Amino acid sequence: MLVSVDQDRCCSSGQCVLTAPTVFDQSDEDGYVQLLQARPGPALAAEVRLAAALCPGRAITVSEAVGDPGADTGADTGSGSVGEPA
Repeated sequence: MLVSVDQDRCCSSGQCVLTAPTVFDQSDEDGYVQLLQARPGPALAAEVRLAAALCPGRAITVSEAVGDPGADTGADTGSGSVGEPA
């Protein structure tokens, strides 16, 4: 699993931090998302996917790399649109 964030799309709602606090944080200065782990382990996969789905700005991208130990399906979830039809 590979996680990335787009600071330009972040609206500082904090949903990602509440959902996956070991992967995301917020800047004390502006409240924008800060990525703590770009490659979280499999134990965090569900939390990270939920955080991406809850992000109102769609600032979180979660992708599954072939051969990645965190990948359980090998499917690309797109640009933060986790759980939405492709």
